[in-house]
Amino acid sequence: MAVLSALLNEHIHSQVSFALEEDVGSGDITAQLIPDDQEITATIISREHAILCGQPWVNEVFSQLGGKVTLNWHYNEGDALEPNQPFLTLKGHARTILTGERVALNFLQTLSFTASITQQYREIVNGTQLTILDTRKTLPGMRQAQKYAVTVGGGKNHRMGLYDAFLIKENHIMAAGSIKNAVTMAQKIAPGKTIEVETENLNEVSMAVEAGADIIMLDNFSYEDMATAVSRFKGQVKFEASGNMTKEHLLNVANTGVDFVSIGALTKHVQAIDLSLRVSQE
Repeated sequence: MAVLSALLNEHIHSQVSFALEEDVGSGDITAQLIPDDQEITATIISREHAILCGQPWVNEVFSQLGGKVTLNWHYNEGDALEPNQPFLTLKGHARTILTGERVALNFLQTLSFTASITQQYREIVNGTQLTILDTRKTLPGMRQAQKYAVTVGGGKNHRMGLYDAFLIKENHIMAAGSIKNAVTMAQKIAPGKTIEVETENLNEVSMAVEAGADIIMLDNFSYEDMATAVSRFKGQVKFEASGNMTKEHLLNVANTGVDFVSIGALTKHVQAIDLSLRVSQE
């Protein structure tokens, strides 16, 4: 498993704490049907093809529940899982395993989906220069987790939030008066921060390049106009394609020569990988 940053570890701790409080509340009354001294073995399997993601969250769930459970991961974070393939065995206190089951599976099924769909997009453009980026279109409270899952699936993170890079869009340009005004103000507000400008046509691309933008977003451009922008300003600026970036469009986008493609579907069109926990009594 990759080494996690201190900031992400802190986030995982607080996120798991909130999830357990939300689910367990004052106590798991159903788990009290089980004798307190009962030990069990439980196995988690995937019922479909998936990229495994979410191990740090699962480990934290059972750590916060008292550490009475031993987790044996049979595969690493980012590994491909086949249908009906056991990938985690839990042994120990029965009440703890059953209390933590749903919270653990919720994290696993959501993050494994994000990693899986990211890898599907990544595989389409393997061998090209195109980098797959996520967006800020994430589930509330799940941004760091989902963006982590994107990297597990082979993608890269766009800005984490509104604080770490400029993304100057149409409304910002309208309020500032022009692309040049917006870029100039950004350079003064936070020198050294990446400045990206969203453009809707080749004329705006020219203005953004002249203003000193680092990255130009080509919003809903045709393949022909994407290629023209790249050809005209190659080496002066990086280009990101955005807007309706489905799997069917991806290879054609890569062939235009743009550097990045941002895909909101990686984190906003969320499904759950079908997982199952099976228990056997010791």
